[in-house]
Amino acid sequence: MRLIEFMKGVLFFTLLLFLGHKTFGALSIEGNYQGKNLIVQNPEDPDGFGYCATKVTVNGNIMPGGIGQSAFEIDFSLFNVKIGQQVFIVIEHNSGCSPKILNPEVLLPKSTFKMVDIAVSGSGKLSWKTKDEDGKLPFIIEQYRWNKWVDIGQVQGKGKNTTPNNYEFQVVAHSGVNTVRVVQVDHTGSKRTSTEVKFKSSLPDIKKTPIKVKTEILFTAGEQPIDTKYEIYDAYGNIVKKGFGSTVNCANLVKGAYYINFDNKTEKFFKS
Repeated sequence: MRLIEFMKGVLFFTLLLFLGHKTFGALSIEGNYQGKNLIVQNPEDPDGFGYCATKVTVNGNIMPGGIGQSAFEIDFSLFNVKIGQQVFIVIEHNSGCSPKILNPEVLLPKSTFKMVDIAVSGSGKLSWKTKDEDGKLPFIIEQYRWNKWVDIGQVQGKGKNTTPNNYEFQVVAHSGVNTVRVVQVDHTGSKRTSTEVKFKSSLPDIKKTPIKVKTEILFTAGEQPIDTKYEIYDAYGNIVKKGFGSTVNCANLVKGAYYINFDNKTEKFFKS
């Protein structure tokens, strides 16, 4: 009996030494609750003492059990978390192993907005009103010019609210009829778009000179310099310059043919 008691004491002392020297790590993730639980892959402890994860907290609150298995869920309903609420999760674990979160994308916001109203004034002030925004995603403002949709700015979304969200953006117009819209892109990569709205600008027609360029391109309207958005492409379709202004310094362009988008036009020019 004394031998058995002695062996128990040695085993207990050895376990204390083991635990005293055992090191730990932590895995964390944050985002916004979107209505789905996190699934965690939980490998066995390499030392043979159960599983890797030792404790899980959500916004500082300890998850009550459920981690002593090869895979477990972090059930946000246990913490009375609301849709859209920010969450910070910490998974403490033993050293030599690491749990793996299998679906971290469930904490990323999705584009869910519904357009209540969208309009644009003759001066180019774009206004829109939305509802049902679950996540705070930026709205991208796009303008149709040069036979494509061009990103002209962003406005940060406000997210979930009890009343509709209101937004405004001042569009830099080109001459003639302008077409604009707002879009959102979430982690799925899909684009959620509003309806298109149009307005007619009072800007005069813009011209570019000269046809054969040596050092500079000048934009004019009624023989007066005027600022405009522009893009220059080489013969292979590579963009070499872009900006906004009344002149473009072309001194560093190599000789050859180029295409320039400006105002609402696309023209070809030669660098000599």
